[in-house]
Amino acid sequence: MTKKQKKMVIRLITSAVFFAIGMVLEGKTSWYLIPFIISYLAAGYDVPIRAIRSMRNGQLFDENFLMSIATFGAIAIGAMEEAVGVMLFYQIGELFNDYAVNKSRKSITELMDINPEYANLIRDGKEEKVDPYEVEEGDIIVVKPGEKVPLDGVLIKGAGELDTKALTGESMPAEVKEGDDIISGSINLNSVLEIQVTKLFDDSTVAKILELVENASSRKAKAETFITRFARVYTPVVVVLALLLAVIPPLLFGGSWNTWIYRALSFLVVSCPCALVISVPLSFFGGLGAASSQGILLKGSNYLESMASLGTVVFDKTGTLTTGKFKVTDIDPVQGSKEELLKLAAYGEFHSNHPIAISVKEAYGEPLDKAMIGTVEETPGYGIRSELLLDGETREISVGNMRLMEQLQISVPENQAVMGTTLYVAEETTYLGSITISDTVREDVPMAIKGLKAAGVKKLVMLTGDKPEVGQAVGKALGLDEVYGGLLPGDKVGKVEELLKNKAEGTMLAFVGDGINDAPVLARADVGIAMGGIGSDAAVEAADIVIMTDEPSKLTDIILIARKTMKIVKQNIVFAIGVKVIILILTALGFASMWAAVFGDVGVSVLAILNAVRALKYKLKD
Repeated sequence: MTKKQKKMVIRLITSAVFFAIGMVLEGKTSWYLIPFIISYLAAGYDVPIRAIRSMRNGQLFDENFLMSIATFGAIAIGAMEEAVGVMLFYQIGELFNDYAVNKSRKSITELMDINPEYANLIRDGKEEKVDPYEVEEGDIIVVKPGEKVPLDGVLIKGAGELDTKALTGESMPAEVKEGDDIISGSINLNSVLEIQVTKLFDDSTVAKILELVENASSRKAKAETFITRFARVYTPVVVVLALLLAVIPPLLFGGSWNTWIYRALSFLVVSCPCALVISVPLSFFGGLGAASSQGILLKGSNYLESMASLGTVVFDKTGTLTTGKFKVTDIDPVQGSKEELLKLAAYGEFHSNHPIAISVKEAYGEPLDKAMIGTVEETPGYGIRSELLLDGETREISVGNMRLMEQLQISVPENQAVMGTTLYVAEETTYLGSITISDTVREDVPMAIKGLKAAGVKKLVMLTGDKPEVGQAVGKALGLDEVYGGLLPGDKVGKVEELLKNKAEGTMLAFVGDGINDAPVLARADVGIAMGGIGSDAAVEAADIVIMTDEPSKLTDIILIARKTMKIVKQNIVFAIGVKVIILILTALGFASMWAAVFGDVGVSVLAILNAVRALKYKLKD
């Protein structure tokens, strides 16, 4: 509880005690008004002050104005206990409001704690504590146990574990070793790390996340903007209606002016739009907080609204559905063993830094002796021919694609592999076998596809620049509805525009990608979703939602959080307006007192706010 909230609790307890004393003394002594006055001032002395400030700022018809007019009017007609009761319960409701807002902010403010205060910079061989903004690319910084990583970089000395919970929602520490990329905002848990900085602070992960969080509230959902416009029109209208209710009936039908003024004041109390004005934005804020706790950052509550009605999801392939890392998936020798074929290919690719060559050498897994490699001749677009000294004899080994085999006039059997790249291995003019290297599917992608279908997403599409047959094979294996291959970045935009035209009315289309070439299509989709951990800066910048954990399965979480949030928003709108309309009518007809009006305002607000807080709590099986 904040210091401000503690002060308010003391004020409300004091007000409640004097209110009780006033109720006991009423009718028994002439000075019973004194406890009521003390109770009123303890609870709400600041409400009229805030009303005056709002009037000076041009905001005449806010809740402070309504409460001030209602309670002053009640005091004027002798309804002292109702005046004090209205103010006391109104402030209790405001305390609930304040508590609920702080509670819902907690998940977001935990993200703000990732902002580093300093960096330990190595300058002229000495360690110096500096502002992160002073650190340049290429500088070396030291991060000690318990400190936040201030800038993105590469670990050049040390090994240990990082707490990335605030960034990714992942509770398990991430193990890091020399050569690993380190993202800013994570917390070093157990050893001294030396990091070479790769990005300035303004371009770092932590700075981008903070910018996303700070700007999220500026992009409001349609429901939020509707409520804001509604309150601007609604409040002046009910004030005029209350004035007419106080004046017209006594003039036309006679009767006590006090009775009709009392009804008008009750009308004002119940008409306060607090429940809507507070609970609806609070619901969206809770949804944003729930998403951030799962490692999902949304750039505005309007994207929660869009994700709730998602009908089509379009995926990029490489780096999104697949890891973007090549791996040996099949070894098919014609002569000799698989181990021998892999060894020859690894030595043949010794000098190559191509991702496919690296994957072959990693699959071999044993140290390569450079002394065993003689003359090497590489033909770009074909492959490599090497002289290898193996087992005391020189062997001429060729490793490459089908074009290399055709150039050497070597006959090879037809290869059926369509989900990867095939390397052919030959010795002089003798074909030895083939090795298939594939881009592997991410572990949680099958779960993501299953979750999206279970969530009611009607169409799952994949767009890829890879060969159409490769894309079709991946799409079929994953159970996607449509696959389009051989696409350039501009082609992807065109295909998404076509899908947007053909989508079902009232549904949204999301594109999920990670690369710099995905930025145009991310911006064109109804909702652009970027894989934040490995995603390029351009993709993250163009996206509306960033998945920090690089897990496509988080898409299901976003949809469920969005739908739960929208359900709560609709519940609050219907409940608040429905109850208020009923009590307004009963009050105008004289069937409801100011105490009923207090429930119609404070009670409805508290219930709506407690309902809104539920948006912050999310579990996958909600």
